[in-house]
Amino acid sequence: MLQSCSIEHAVDEVLARLPQHIHMGMPLGLGKPNRFANALYRRIAGMPERQLTIYTALSLGRPALGDGLQKRFLEPFVERVFGDYPELDFLADLHRDSLPANIRVEQFFMQPGSLLHSAPAQQDYVSSNYSHAARDINAAGLNLVAQLLARDPQDPGRLSLSCNPDITLDMLPMIAKRRAQGETILILGQVHSDLPYMPGDSEIDAADLDLLIDEEERSTLFSTPNMPVGIQDHCIGLHASTLVRDGGTLQIGIGSMGDALTAALLARQADNEGYRALLADLQVDYWQPLIDREGGVEPFAQGLYGCSEMFVNGLLALADAGIVRRKVYPTVALQEQANAGTLDPDSAVGGVSIHGGFFLGPRSFYQRLRELPKSRLAQFNMTAISYINELYGHEELKRLQRRDARFINSAFTMTLMGAAVSDQLQGGRVLSGVGGQYNFVAQGHALADARSVLILRSWRESAGEVSSNIVWEYGHCTIPRHLRDIVITEYGIADLRGKTDAKVIEALLNISDSRFQAGLIEQAQKAGKLAKDFRLEPRFADNSPQRLQNIQARHRHLFPEYPLGSDFSAQERDLLRALNWLKSKFKLSEILELGKAALDAPEPAAFAEHLERMGLEKPEGLREDLYQRFLLAGLQATAPTMS
Repeated sequence: MLQSCSIEHAVDEVLARLPQHIHMGMPLGLGKPNRFANALYRRIAGMPERQLTIYTALSLGRPALGDGLQKRFLEPFVERVFGDYPELDFLADLHRDSLPANIRVEQFFMQPGSLLHSAPAQQDYVSSNYSHAARDINAAGLNLVAQLLARDPQDPGRLSLSCNPDITLDMLPMIAKRRAQGETILILGQVHSDLPYMPGDSEIDAADLDLLIDEEERSTLFSTPNMPVGIQDHCIGLHASTLVRDGGTLQIGIGSMGDALTAALLARQADNEGYRALLADLQVDYWQPLIDREGGVEPFAQGLYGCSEMFVNGLLALADAGIVRRKVYPTVALQEQANAGTLDPDSAVGGVSIHGGFFLGPRSFYQRLRELPKSRLAQFNMTAISYINELYGHEELKRLQRRDARFINSAFTMTLMGAAVSDQLQGGRVLSGVGGQYNFVAQGHALADARSVLILRSWRESAGEVSSNIVWEYGHCTIPRHLRDIVITEYGIADLRGKTDAKVIEALLNISDSRFQAGLIEQAQKAGKLAKDFRLEPRFADNSPQRLQNIQARHRHLFPEYPLGSDFSAQERDLLRALNWLKSKFKLSEILELGKAALDAPEPAAFAEHLERMGLEKPEGLREDLYQRFLLAGLQATAPTMS
């Protein structure tokens, strides 16, 4: 029977009704009821006779402020964007390596790079496919589910799992089976006033809960501000956009490379002439047979269907632009009619243009979802992750829906033999997690007309040191080379499916940065994997940032810095550009080295508003004076040029 209660009373009920060891599951990302989690965490921390294990993923916290220039930039921005978002107490203790002895936190995905130095987080990481998380958590003895919900404005008795039906919907049948065998498993919810109410599979009745916290959460929702999209990412997105087939299926991930792909698809639709001129300048004609066979460059006449574990801001932008609009239907018969073109999409009931498992994004994304009418929201069906990330279960229907699927995911390193690295460093420390990447790569091979596309930047720069992201070997892989398919960098496309090792190496050399090609060729030849007389085609001998910058200058309007909008002010966008430049070129901790760059900095009056935003308009002391000079140098070096 549903019980409505305060947070502290809910903690009392949980402690009274569950055994000594509480196994609490919470959704990944946005859907955690942080205040309840903190109250239970604090209570059990003071009860050494009890135990708590938390099962979750993607525990979200404000970015670390750091110090120096970074802190001066982030502090006011974080305060403005994250407001009164309640931080997770267990996350703070994970960062400090100070979890109570009777509490553990097991995660299958971590906020990228945030817990690299946390011993308990690294030791209690669970390497599971996203689609297996519900199975594994259930097997561990889950006895409490805690989740944020949204309430139907027209029917207060109807609730929605909103941002996170992903694992919860998969858990419910497992919970029902265990309850039938006499186990006590509690489901707790709390309504957040700002969570969009998502109709469809994510809707539940209040009676499905055991405990409902009677006070709606009104704190700031955690958001992920859109970050700037650089030239590398834009070129990656442009190449990837040529492989998206009209009438097909699209899956993309979060981040600037996903935003770049969105921008390219928007340009393909709205400015096709300019888009194709840019592609010609990028010399994509080399891959024209592949593009003709697998994708296209024309505007979208039929539209796309989105099937993505994460309903990202980019998918909503594509839906608003009329690109993501192909509807799929809940039965094989209806879907067969739709595929045959005999079903009227405007009159059919139950058509869905996006299936998503969870969402997370900038504040404008949440606002847009809250503003949409329920009839429009019904076309975005938030559902179980098992439906999206796997083919088994309703397989015939899924195969009909997911025609010409392009599963586009990112990696940070690729070996020259075609293995991808996306989740973990070779020393063993986990950056993020496997998530659903393997699921989508496997689908790319299992569906007859699908392709798996892995995207990455060919090189990176840190503290003035440039290194290749395409390497001969790496001590870990996320996607093994026997699942290699299509790889894209800013320099082009490598079609690896069914190719010999030598051909795979050649294709990846073609999209590597030319500063590293000679060394990679030497390593491959030394290993006996590349002919001694191999010569790179001249077309690929000038894979250089300068060539791409020249192309950008000729098509500047197709390289928007924030294609999906920004939470940063104009001054903050300039400052972020300058700070990223400084970070890439120098070690900010080495003041003397930085001093060399500051010698030619412009006068403070040239950037007075920027200095005021950073509290450096009137520097006090040598340190602040140096900070001002460094910042001015960065602002001057990264000032936008007019086309």
